[in-house]
Amino acid sequence: MKSAFATRWALIAAASYLLLFLGMAERGLVSVDEPRYAEIAREMAISGDWVTPRLGGEPWFEKPALLYWMGAAAYSLGLENDRGTRLPVALITLLFLIYFHWQLAHCFGLRAADYATLILATSAGWVAFGQVGVFDMPLAASLGAALLVLLPWVQKSDEQTRKSLPIFGALLGLATLAKGLVAPGLAALAILPLAYTRGINAVSKDLFHPRATGPFLLVAGPWYALCAWRNGMPFVEEFFWRHHVERLFSESIQHVQPFWFFGPVLLAGLLPWTPVLALLMNREAGRGPQTRFLLGWALTTFLFFSLSTNKLPGYILPALPPLAALMGIRLAQARHGGRVLVAVAPLLVLAPLAGAVLPVALSQGLSRAWPPAEAALWPWAMAAAAVAGATLWMTLAGRLPWAMALLGLSAISGFVYLKHSTFPAIDREAGARTLWREIEPRAAETCVGDVRRHVRYGLDYYSVRSLPDCSVVRRPYRVESDPPRVVRAGFVRTGTVQASPVQADRKRRP
Repeated sequence: MKSAFATRWALIAAASYLLLFLGMAERGLVSVDEPRYAEIAREMAISGDWVTPRLGGEPWFEKPALLYWMGAAAYSLGLENDRGTRLPVALITLLFLIYFHWQLAHCFGLRAADYATLILATSAGWVAFGQVGVFDMPLAASLGAALLVLLPWVQKSDEQTRKSLPIFGALLGLATLAKGLVAPGLAALAILPLAYTRGINAVSKDLFHPRATGPFLLVAGPWYALCAWRNGMPFVEEFFWRHHVERLFSESIQHVQPFWFFGPVLLAGLLPWTPVLALLMNREAGRGPQTRFLLGWALTTFLFFSLSTNKLPGYILPALPPLAALMGIRLAQARHGGRVLVAVAPLLVLAPLAGAVLPVALSQGLSRAWPPAEAALWPWAMAAAAVAGATLWMTLAGRLPWAMALLGLSAISGFVYLKHSTFPAIDREAGARTLWREIEPRAAETCVGDVRRHVRYGLDYYSVRSLPDCSVVRRPYRVESDPPRVVRAGFVRTGTVQASPVQADRKRRP
């Protein structure tokens, strides 16, 4: 028994390392957000001001402070490289998965918890955001933990289950520090169907009781109060109005997408387990208050963000935990539910396609990345066919745990392949670290011209002391164009980062 227990946790530790920690520093900070947030965290650590986020010395009120605090703490502990901004996010992701499994095992049984945790941990969206230094995973993990705490209370509201409400309040406060008022908003929407069936007075009596609201205010309140007190109306207008109200209704944020945007994003985020969603198209999937709560949580999150004018792929991340939980529960309950797993195996062929698409997609957008360059599909197709055959045999033989383990191992192998095959390309195409290494020997002689914002922010982060704009300071070397190039008096040194010529504005508030 002890040997089996040790083997189980050794496998879990190995899978966690491969999915969340392997290759964490093999690519530089990418996109606009990662280097910008890392720079804010570094300025916070250096200045000692842990209340007002600042970028380039100027207040920056786009998001709350939790991610900045984590990055500043990592910087203070000596993690000054690319790993420092990602490690706290990966640790939060792992801690959530542990709690996710524990709570589901308590409420639905060990087998359902095993299946659900395997699905969530190896879903493309969860792995992708599990080691990226942005706000989406801290929100999804803290909000997800808060709502999972409520599962026993959802089943039966009594004095015993009400003892968990202070933990719910504290975790919801943490989620509010992670990404603002969207956290209590999503929690309220998830609970709304329960208020309809149980009665709004009964639900509000518990959730608005001081035992829940007290910890919430104690965790979230001090930063909001201090930041508002120190910065006044600029904080209120920028943080609450622009990045809460206008983000929902205005096109000024410049992330406008159609209503259906999150449909394909959600299906892609659940890969390779997307076919298992078919098990939820059954009345049994919504039987019982706890499963109805999980279903309402997923649906209200999806609808809320679909109705928002501005959309980014990471917004939908909070919907993945309840969907993975429902998929795991249905696999454990349905008599012939395992047969749908045969459709999971062919999706493993998408790994080399993703490897061909990701570098250009992260740099220039998905529309420019498709169709992808040629990818070696035959080896993957043969492997997928073998996995599909083995999965079919296992499910027909009643060995569903074996089939899940095989598919989980195959998914992990695909993600490890993607890390080793695409991270160097992503570093070249979508980041600024490679370009900075070329510039560094002559940084004192270089200025930055017309480049994309992600190049500007990346160079600002890696140079520490920002390279000046060429429109302000003329220097012998100049970074410009698409792709970014280092130019001097008639000859060109070509960088390796793909971009398009957009005038960078470092103080722009997106």
